[in-house]
Amino acid sequence: MNRLFAIYRSLFAVEKITLAYNLLTCLLLFVFWGEMQNPGEKLLERLLIALGTFLLVGLYHLFPSRMVVYLRVIFQLALLAYWYPETYEVNRLFPNLDHYFALAEQWLCGEQPSVTFQQNFPSKWVSEAVNLGYWSYYPMMVAVGTFYFFRRYAQFQWWAFVLMLSFYFYYIIYLFLPVAGPQFYFPAIGWDRVAAGVFPPLGDYFRFHPQLPPALHVQPGFFHTLVEQAQAAGERPTAAFPSSHVGISTILMCMAIRVSRKLFSALLPFYILLCLATVYIQAHYLIDSVAGFLSGLLFYNLSAVIYRRFVKEEGIPVR
Repeated sequence: MNRLFAIYRSLFAVEKITLAYNLLTCLLLFVFWGEMQNPGEKLLERLLIALGTFLLVGLYHLFPSRMVVYLRVIFQLALLAYWYPETYEVNRLFPNLDHYFALAEQWLCGEQPSVTFQQNFPSKWVSEAVNLGYWSYYPMMVAVGTFYFFRRYAQFQWWAFVLMLSFYFYYIIYLFLPVAGPQFYFPAIGWDRVAAGVFPPLGDYFRFHPQLPPALHVQPGFFHTLVEQAQAAGERPTAAFPSSHVGISTILMCMAIRVSRKLFSALLPFYILLCLATVYIQAHYLIDSVAGFLSGLLFYNLSAVIYRRFVKEEGIPVR
């Protein structure tokens, strides 16, 4: 028991919350075992993720250094590419809710902003600019994380914890709120219905149709192609409300201005383009993006409070 407690104490806070999320999704696997695709394989993958975490903890005990700290944190961040599409495996079991969000958008705006935005600004220059912003999502994380690691190392664990816990807040929402977004929903119901303002429910349609339809009315370009390739590799009909792209990038901007106005200013144009892109490329309804901004502020402050009150990182080298 003492040895288990010692191992638990040696985990970073960001590793503890990842293991907690791992356990949550394991429980969901057992609850929906009969309806999951390859549940045994998914359970094995989660065990390997936990094993990888503890192996890196062991490496740190052998070679305590900043580099191993960096590897431990980056391993957790890299898992986002696994956890994000995995939310679809649970929410596909529930009836799709896009018709409610499209109807709300129509009632609030009198139209679908994700459609009219593209139609009113069909220029390749506009498309490339907003796709550059959307593509900058992960480079923004790298930029802010790198700044904290090299310039604010004592706060690096805080940065990782707040960022990852905020991601997990979003992923828990996505597990149980099946909203696919316009880029999936509109082609599924037909563009004639979208133009007429008719938004029928699709039930379990996306349970059997996870493929992303090709983008329409967009002139291809370099950054458009990069975004399209990234979406083709990992996008699923999930995670539309609230927009984690807007939410997490808002959190990154809060983290940036906290330590460097120059860093904040350098990232600001990409942040603005990213927020515009979520609607322009039809990844989200406008209300998703607004909710993303508000939830980003909420999750940033909530995660920071949790860290300040409950987390005590020990034994992390600062030289």
